[in-house]
Amino acid sequence: MSVEDRVRRRLPDRFEPLLSGAQFGQFISVGVVGAVADTAVLALASFLFGLSDLWAKAAGVEVAILVMFLLNERWTFPDHGAIGYRPFLMRLGKSHLVRSGGVGVQLAIFWALVGPYGIELSIAGIELWFVVASLLSIGIATVINYVFESLFTWQVQTFESSTGEPSD
Repeated sequence: MSVEDRVRRRLPDRFEPLLSGAQFGQFISVGVVGAVADTAVLALASFLFGLSDLWAKAAGVEVAILVMFLLNERWTFPDHGAIGYRPFLMRLGKSHLVRSGGVGVQLAIFWALVGPYGIELSIAGIELWFVVASLLSIGIATVINYVFESLFTWQVQTFESSTGEPSD
């Protein structure tokens, strides 16, 4: 029996949509775009504007959250959630609330990797450990964000995966 089969046996039916390989793949793809946005803002804010690593990271995270929400809204979860300005804003608010947990995890891991231990990684005389620490923290937070965004923001458990129609 495969790992996927074992997970499916233990997971309540209403959480079955979480195991959608296609949806998870889209979420990961969107996350890669978010990671690029996060890392680009982090590097620009740090190198060009002289912000501290932590403030630069916070700016990168916020830009990434907005970019990923918009991409997930239109591509990963297009059939989930009501149409209209107000429902859109509600999902945006929920997404920020959900991702605050992921951000907390991300910042805690980032701080642990760049703060107290003084790890260094210099390439061509440029300190790049904070970029590696950022990517590691993003990867860990991705799993947390996928589960909670799916269940809370887009409420995939209330939809039939094959029809997109609400389940009973």
